[in-house]
Amino acid sequence: MIGKSAGGGATTSANDTSLGIFVLSILALIALWAALAAAKADPSVLPGPWTVARVFADEVAAGRLPRDLLATLVRVAVAFGLAMAAGSVLGVLLGRCPWLDRWADPWVTVFLNLPALVLIVLCYLWIGLNEVAAITAVTLNKTAMVLVTMRQGARALDPALDELAQVARLPAGRRLRHIVVPQLAPFFIVAARNGIAVIWKIVLVVEFLGRSSGIGFRIHMYFQLFQIAHVIAYALAFVVVMLAVEHLLIRPWEMNAERWRRAAAN
Repeated sequence: MIGKSAGGGATTSANDTSLGIFVLSILALIALWAALAAAKADPSVLPGPWTVARVFADEVAAGRLPRDLLATLVRVAVAFGLAMAAGSVLGVLLGRCPWLDRWADPWVTVFLNLPALVLIVLCYLWIGLNEVAAITAVTLNKTAMVLVTMRQGARALDPALDELAQVARLPAGRRLRHIVVPQLAPFFIVAARNGIAVIWKIVLVVEFLGRSSGIGFRIHMYFQLFQIAHVIAYALAFVVVMLAVEHLLIRPWEMNAERWRRAAAN
C-alpha cells in the first residue's frame, strides 16, 4: 500500500509540474505576442491579445463563432474517424502481408505525395461543392499518412508474444485485445496526433475554397475584409480546442500505453 501511495503521489506531482509548465509556456507566448504587437503599434497589422479577446467575445455573443466552430469540428471528426479506421486496417494488413505490401507500395507513395490542394480541387470538380467532396478530400489525404505509421507498427509486432499467445491458446479476440492492440497503441497515438494536426488544417483549406460555413469560411471572409483580429480570433478558437483534445484525450491514452509497455517489459 505504501508503494502504491508513493507511486500515486509521484504521478500526481509530475502531472502538476507538467500542468504548471504548460500554463507558464502559454503565458510566455501571450506575453511575446503582446510585446510584438506593442512594438509594431499597428492593430490593423498585428492586433494585441486584448483586441483579439474582445473580437472573440463579440463573435461568441453573436453566435457566429460557436456555429462555425461546430461545423468545422464535425468535418474534422468525420474525416479523422474515416482516415484512422481505413488507414489502420490497411496499414496492419500491409504490415502483416509482405507480398501485398510490395504491390501496394507505389499506390501508397502516390497518395502520400499527392498535394492536399490537388485532391481538394479534384474532389470539388468530380463530386461537386458539397460536404461529401469536402470529407472525401480530407480523408484521402490523411489515410495514406495513417497507413504508413500503422504499417510500421504492424511490422514491429513482437513474434515472441505471438508465440506465447499460441502456446496459451488464446482466442482470437483476447489475442487482439491483450497482445496486438497494446503493441499498436503507440503507433496509433502517433498517427492520431499527427492526424489531428494535419486534418484540421486541410479542413480549413476545404472550407476556404468551397464551403459556406466553418472556421475556414470565416477566415476567408475576414481576410477579404482585411480584419486581422477576426482572422486570429477564429484561428485561435480551433487551436484551443485542439490543445484540449491533446491534453485531455491523447496524452492520457499515451500514458496508459506506456504503462502497458513497461509492464510487458518487466
